[in-house]
Amino acid sequence: MPTSSPPAARRVAFVDGVRTPFGRARKDGLYAHTRADDLAVRTVRELLRRHPQLPPERVDDVALAATTQQGDQGLTLGRTVAMLAGLPPTVPGFAIDRMCAGAMTAVTTTAAAIGYGAQDVTVAGGVEHMGRHPMGFDADPNPRFMAERLVAADALNMGVTAENLHDRFPALTRERADAYGVASQEKFAKALAAGQIEPDLVPVALRDPARGWGLATADEPPRPGTTVEAIAGLPTPFRPGGRVTAGTSAPLTDGAASCLLAAEDVAEELGLPVRMRMVSFAYAGVEPEVMGLGPVPSTEKALARAGLTIDDIGLIEINEAFAVQVLSFLDAFGIADDDPRVNPYGGAIAVGHPLASSGVRLMTQLARQFEERPEVRYGLTTMCVGLGQGGTVVWENPHFTEDAR
Repeated sequence: MPTSSPPAARRVAFVDGVRTPFGRARKDGLYAHTRADDLAVRTVRELLRRHPQLPPERVDDVALAATTQQGDQGLTLGRTVAMLAGLPPTVPGFAIDRMCAGAMTAVTTTAAAIGYGAQDVTVAGGVEHMGRHPMGFDADPNPRFMAERLVAADALNMGVTAENLHDRFPALTRERADAYGVASQEKFAKALAAGQIEPDLVPVALRDPARGWGLATADEPPRPGTTVEAIAGLPTPFRPGGRVTAGTSAPLTDGAASCLLAAEDVAEELGLPVRMRMVSFAYAGVEPEVMGLGPVPSTEKALARAGLTIDDIGLIEINEAFAVQVLSFLDAFGIADDDPRVNPYGGAIAVGHPLASSGVRLMTQLARQFEERPEVRYGLTTMCVGLGQGGTVVWENPHFTEDAR
């Protein structure tokens, strides 16, 4: 009988990433009259436009995530968006859901296929129209979760899980969280002024029945000029007398992000850039009632698989669902609240968190920081995930040079 050996693992390249401007999820928000799938289509089209050397038929798969897969962000998003974006009908696609880590999981799932040799080029991303589809809307959790005490009663409310972190770790004070939230706004405003945000944005045409046509070119959520004094008196909506406020939480947001991945040898063949190389990735579970701790074990696993320690990591892009969640990660690894490695462009507290799309935003920003920082060899993207999970991807900087250190 014929025998064959398994294919050798191939290096996976992050070729490029783009995102829409993010809008506030409300009735008068930026995308109140825009379909979720159209936001995703815009990002995929932009990737193809930016890389005309890529024959569309060479895309092997399209993986797109959404947390609430219904209505205009349902119906097997990867396939429908691929068709709407003009990819040939021979290009397949699928939808994926790991709540906040949806786009991250779309990346790691298709990257694994590339690394194994089953695919050469993929598109991965996510979209969330939280104004139209609030997280958990119309969900029907199995009553066993409560009846058998599989999770705490408050585990399904993300804001309450953030309050639980404050309870569990006395060092995570309201004052530290407020200071971190303000710093996120300041860093984002500085990055925007320095031209570090706009290159990754794709404009989106808007149609409003009352105001006519428009064009989304900038993020709506940021609040530049926010001060600690201004947010000190904000209410605590998740608990009377609590510590989590709007100033230390990511706002509800609409938006989409997508990226292009390829085997490194295929990228070279097609003349595609290699902006990052994937080193390792990991997902981990924690108690759902303290879901913000998820990035700690997932990062420990990803670093161990890469043979690295946190001291080897020169840039960290961590999703800011809540300030206290980021602070718990920093404390676990002995990192200072103001460490310059962490979220140099600010984070979701400023720019927003359209759930399933945020993983690719983190990656796209890290890729740009790698270009700016050739002295940094390794970076990571990490995030907490609803229902008690964490996800982490370790990346290598292709621009790294010893001389730059």
